[in-house]
Amino acid sequence: MPDCLFCGIAAGQIPATLVVDGKRAVAFRDLNPQAPTHVLVVPRDHFPNVAALAAAGDGLLDELVAVAREVADAEGIEATGYRIVFNTGQEAGQTVGHVHAHVLGGRPMTWPPG
Repeated sequence: MPDCLFCGIAAGQIPATLVVDGKRAVAFRDLNPQAPTHVLVVPRDHFPNVAALAAAGDGLLDELVAVAREVADAEGIEATGYRIVFNTGQEAGQTVGHVHAHVLGGRPMTWPPG
């Protein structure tokens, strides 16, 4: 998608601080972190949300979760705990129309989130 921010980051056309640079997915630091560790995991291919990604059924959703675990390990939060969040739709807080997982950790998480 030519105007998609995350497509541009995944293609290396828009700068970001990469944490993981994989074949089908990338992970980069969120510019407005909500926790000491806040990394976004996005597929290189464009899917508008996690529901569309799940419907594709090609294993990419599994791969995004595996990359999230890789991020947690690299950031030193795998043992203490971390949250993986997919926001789907505007009312759920999805602000970029490209599926992405938030990996959050480094502090105790509260419920409800916030």
